[in-house]
Amino acid sequence: MTSPQTLLKAWNLRAQKELGQNFLKDARVAERIVERADLVPEDVVLEIGAGLGVMTVAAARKVGKVIAVEKDRQLVPLLRAELLVHGFSHVQIFEENILAVPLTQLAGSDSRPLVVIGNLPYNISSQIVVKLIQERQLVNRAVLMFQKELAERLCAGPGTKVYGRLSVILQYCADLTPLFDVRSTQFHPRPKVDSAVLGITFKSHILQPVVDEQLFARVVQAAFGQRRKTLRNSLAGGLLPLDPPAAVNVLEACGIDPRRRAETLSVQEFVTLTNEVGTRSPLSADH
Repeated sequence: MTSPQTLLKAWNLRAQKELGQNFLKDARVAERIVERADLVPEDVVLEIGAGLGVMTVAAARKVGKVIAVEKDRQLVPLLRAELLVHGFSHVQIFEENILAVPLTQLAGSDSRPLVVIGNLPYNISSQIVVKLIQERQLVNRAVLMFQKELAERLCAGPGTKVYGRLSVILQYCADLTPLFDVRSTQFHPRPKVDSAVLGITFKSHILQPVVDEQLFARVVQAAFGQRRKTLRNSLAGGLLPLDPPAAVNVLEACGIDPRRRAETLSVQEFVTLTNEVGTRSPLSADH
């Protein structure tokens, strides 16, 4: 592959820090991400942040349709030229902010579930994860590169310092597999931290689902919003229509000690807690 420095210089462009742009210098990393996506020719691939096209090209060699989303309008002509050089006509390029466009709009009339890949901008990675959770009916699986610290948070289990709101919400609906790390030296410009690639497979069926996913998100947010406090106090902190006595009643009905803190609860305990909160009439009226 042509180095990012050479390509950007040839097009009189630069990496934009405000867009979180860090381009891969080694095509083998992109190829490895595509390989771990276990693609078959019939798959439809959605790439978030196509950038200079190194991962786009790797995916286009494997499948019959690639949907490449790139927010930076200055990069789009370069991306089109790279695909033209390789003779790929089955890549659709959308000059869009991935957070602002529904996946249904990107997929169009194609009913096949999407396989999502991407070297995600650090500054919006969490928001992208939330979007994929919310629109996961259109997504089969994803192989994504994150800042290593965020990848560790997403995979964290109860009782660890990095276990948090996003850990719970993602693990509720998906199985996560840490795949490999990517050192900061593999990017231009070089970021201050290393990256990690995660495999995310959304569950086709959840054995014990929450009755209301919006409520689930609120309960988890309330619990972790003041993570140093006990659940009795954090649940009564204002996000939910529960005062401290009501919070104690809900927790005890679930068999959860009100003195515990959010980071000690398993995903399933959060499910049980949400469903119990949902039975309380003040919440029903509020919700």
